[in-house]
Amino acid sequence: MSKKEEKKTVRVRRRRRTDQGGTRERAEAPSRRRSGKSSTPRPTSSGGGGSGSGAVRPPSGGIPLGSLGRGMSPRMLLIVGALVVICIVCALVFNIFPGSDGGDLLGPVEQAPQVQQIPEVSPTAAPQELEPFVPPVPATGEGDTWLVMLYQDADDKILEEDIYLDLNEAERIGSSDRVHIVSQVDRYNRGYSADGNWDSTKRFYIQADPDLKRVASQEIMDLGEVNMASGESLVDFVSWAADTFPADKYVLIMSDHGVGWPGGWSDPAPGGQGEHQVALAQVLGDEIFLMELDEALGKIRSETEIDQFELIGMDACLMSHVEVYDALAPHARYAVASQETEPALGWAYTGFLGNLVENPDVSGAELGQWIVDSYINEDQRIVDDQARAEFTGRGSPLSGIMGMLGGVSAQQLTQQMSSDITLSAVDLQAFPKVMDSLNDLAFAMQGIGQPQVAQARNYAQSYTSVFGQNVPPSYLDLGNFAKLVKQQSNDPQIGSLVDQLVSDIDAAVIAERHGRKKPGSSGLSIYFPNSQLYRSAAAGAQSYTEIASRFASNSLWDDFLAYHYTGRRFEAAQNTLAVPESGAATTAPGSGDIEVTNVTLTSNVAAPGEPILISADVRGNNLGYVYLYTGFLDEANNSVFVADMDYLESPDTREVDGVFYPAWPEGEFTLEFEWEPLMFAINDGQDSALALFSPRDYGATFEEAIYTVDGIYTYADGEQVNAQLYFNNNNGLLNQVYGFTGQDSTGAPREILPQIGDQFTVLESWVDLAPSGQAVQRAVQEGGTLTFGAEPFTWEELDGAPGQYIVGFIFEDLDGNTFPVYGQVEVE
Repeated sequence: MSKKEEKKTVRVRRRRRTDQGGTRERAEAPSRRRSGKSSTPRPTSSGGGGSGSGAVRPPSGGIPLGSLGRGMSPRMLLIVGALVVICIVCALVFNIFPGSDGGDLLGPVEQAPQVQQIPEVSPTAAPQELEPFVPPVPATGEGDTWLVMLYQDADDKILEEDIYLDLNEAERIGSSDRVHIVSQVDRYNRGYSADGNWDSTKRFYIQADPDLKRVASQEIMDLGEVNMASGESLVDFVSWAADTFPADKYVLIMSDHGVGWPGGWSDPAPGGQGEHQVALAQVLGDEIFLMELDEALGKIRSETEIDQFELIGMDACLMSHVEVYDALAPHARYAVASQETEPALGWAYTGFLGNLVENPDVSGAELGQWIVDSYINEDQRIVDDQARAEFTGRGSPLSGIMGMLGGVSAQQLTQQMSSDITLSAVDLQAFPKVMDSLNDLAFAMQGIGQPQVAQARNYAQSYTSVFGQNVPPSYLDLGNFAKLVKQQSNDPQIGSLVDQLVSDIDAAVIAERHGRKKPGSSGLSIYFPNSQLYRSAAAGAQSYTEIASRFASNSLWDDFLAYHYTGRRFEAAQNTLAVPESGAATTAPGSGDIEVTNVTLTSNVAAPGEPILISADVRGNNLGYVYLYTGFLDEANNSVFVADMDYLESPDTREVDGVFYPAWPEGEFTLEFEWEPLMFAINDGQDSALALFSPRDYGATFEEAIYTVDGIYTYADGEQVNAQLYFNNNNGLLNQVYGFTGQDSTGAPREILPQIGDQFTVLESWVDLAPSGQAVQRAVQEGGTLTFGAEPFTWEELDGAPGQYIVGFIFEDLDGNTFPVYGQVEVE
């Protein structure tokens, strides 16, 4: 920088607004418990084996101690000096997947043995025929007949009640002479206890019945325990249904957990790894992986008279991917799926099936439109007064939110439940044009700066990650990403190709809905991992091209990813699977050569109501998000409690299609922030517990920012799952609870609707320091336990406990690498 250039000074605010000048209680000093009993047992989820959500890159599981500021006590210098020597930084290498590079720089997370799994259920020797089933007489006269097949994998603690209610919603319509509806539903052995509490797999011919709590349809067969995670089970069900109820048009709707391009439909009984040798299968456990689904659908078509399904629907999270639709395109005319996680309600079966029964002379296009239009709006747990009262009054977050409104109307509940939904209906006959325009853009992007592409990847509308929150989100909206590429590159050719791709997406997506919290959603997602995920055998090219094999063969996207991270160029006519050789050098165009000076403090002493100014000089390129970091030192136990993290707001904010992202000054600048010692807690109306609120979504405004708290959800029967609480910055109220099938917020996400008496135990994040200061270990321990009841969960703002703090900034580049600086402050 020349002497004539003036270094900019940027004074920033935190994204989470605090109660300026308000009266706050004083937090108690957190304490690390070092005995083996204090470590947190990680529950083994009911949803399957293996290791979703979030955009926060700085790890909530540990403190990244880098370069610290001046004014430290001799003891603190001893502790942190050793850490500086061994170059411990915030950028934890993603290490839950086998084959990832590097390993965890902070060492293993301290934890107790796994919670014991539910014993596996042995399959029955043979199906049990109940009573002779006489198929209905086919309709006579003109008009198409339909067969709607519901493949309902409810063998899951979180999902069982919701999927079983979906079956009851279908019963409110029932079959007709031209629309036959059948179901194969597998229930869980320790979940929803109503309606006989059976836990096997049964087939039903769906008949009209208004009762939402009892399945009155004719039970055709009890199959015993069936592995619904097997493609063969899907083949068996659909082949039986098509042979028993031949029709002109066939609809298959599959319900369970979804995990995006890898597939979904796990089954804890029998559980296990399945027969797949692909690396990702060793992490996620047995699933119907995408290539397996593709193969199963092909086998069904070869063994039945089904030429093509009229529509395939996926009532599951995260399945509206171009990779998924390309696998479905040979087998179906239309498809419906969601880009984001789905609320516990699932689809509104009474609504769209009622339309189909009343209007059977339609195509899959109209049916897809009805599914999208009725989603949430016509769900029976919203429109039915009694069902709505039960739904909002059983301890769910909605009971507290809506109770504060003095009751809840269907319109209010619909608005609340629709804020972050997505759902798309796609014309698969128009999908080849999307593939062509995507390939054209992928090829042309070799000609622009890859940091520009990395910036588009970093800021595009994203959806819940199944790979954990220690890496940037990798499920991106394709249209929004392309528009960001156009904006960043300012290249006329790229602009023209982006316009064509967006036009083709609009033509293929015949119906689409997204809530206000998911702006920029076009209906189609695509996988764009950061360099850490790309290098991973389980989440990178090796698994991606094997699982999404049809897409990888038909598209140039895997070739572009290889170019982006290895520099390997490709041709427009290339039709090979792009998997870099083992040990091949990879680069990260989004990484930044960021340099940060030590933190400067206006004082080494702070107190509630007496803030200090912290600042640091930063220069480099590819700067993405910047975070505030606060850690509390438990000196007696030589550990640091991760107390507070938050986005810091840039002076300039940019926007594409309603998606907002920070824009930091170019060149060197000084970042300043006025820090006051704060801690945060969750209050259930009776008790409170200190918690780390991790920033998840930056949001269009600070009111839209989302924060999550990690913990363990405990059902009334004692079963546990890993979970996250979602809080909105606007009102500080708990909005949603999500459980994950894996650990550390990995695996398939699904909304949990709490019952009164269920509990949530906060997981505290710690870093243990060896007495010599020569080692650190990330650790989690159980914090306070809160109980769901009549009052909503709210976050509390507290004055920080007296003691020693480590405060500073974490600068993150566009690839998720972080550059932290800290100083020490004594809080009186």
